[in-house]
Amino acid sequence: MQSLTPQRLTQLKEQANLCRQGIIRSLLSAGSGHSAGSLDMADIFTAFYQYILRHDPKNPEWPERDRLLLSCGHITPVRYSAMAYAGYFPVEELLTLRKFGSRLQGHPERTRMPALETTSGPLGEGLAQGTGMALAAKMDGKEFRTYVVTSDAEHQCGLHWEAVLTAGKFKLDNLMCVIDRNFIQIDGSTEDIMPLEPLADKYRAFNWEVFQCNGNDMAEFIQTVEKAKAVKGKPVVIIAITVPGKGVSYMEGDYTWHGKPPNKDQADEALRELEAERERITAHA
Repeated sequence: MQSLTPQRLTQLKEQANLCRQGIIRSLLSAGSGHSAGSLDMADIFTAFYQYILRHDPKNPEWPERDRLLLSCGHITPVRYSAMAYAGYFPVEELLTLRKFGSRLQGHPERTRMPALETTSGPLGEGLAQGTGMALAAKMDGKEFRTYVVTSDAEHQCGLHWEAVLTAGKFKLDNLMCVIDRNFIQIDGSTEDIMPLEPLADKYRAFNWEVFQCNGNDMAEFIQTVEKAKAVKGKPVVIIAITVPGKGVSYMEGDYTWHGKPPNKDQADEALRELEAERERITAHA
């Protein structure tokens, strides 16, 4: 992994800001989609595509690439935006989100675009798929890593915990689960609807190594991934604490933005805020 210099960190923060702007524009164009989770994961997906992953946008099916799976497919606007700014396809294509015939459907579809890795929709499936990929890599002697991004609310699904059990059994130290711990789901707080805590202790009980970090702090997340990659003999989970709607003041912390897009006036306000923040980032470069 390359050195995270102050200059590189500033570049990454600017890219995360642009990723958020891409999310807002795509959701406005679509007229539907999920705002809160997409925005809060912009720092993490930017870190993956611009810094952490071993991948090649010009050769997206490179066999030795790291695998990045998005289990909670409804926040795919953040994945599309991060991929566009990493060079996988033109940024202008983000405006085709959820359009008939577009490659950018409301949930990622593996056959529509290289390197999406899996088709996701039903929650709770991603870690099972990632566990299979990581186990296959072990069996084939491959060095790539498998990263699975999950939501906290999908930990309410039984299949997810079957995968946690399986990965622990096979000591898949080439598998990393990243949890978007934003504490919300479509009907309110996760802890009101189906409490998840003590989440870290549950993973430890299944023989996983557990890390926790601020998922909206780019440097802290990258440093946590570096530590996690050094773990041997067991899979790793990073509980990334995030603010739903991060970067847009009127959305932050509000679960009602889980599954709706901004209208024109709201999008304009969001883009003004984000552009002002981008100017602050670059001014301190």
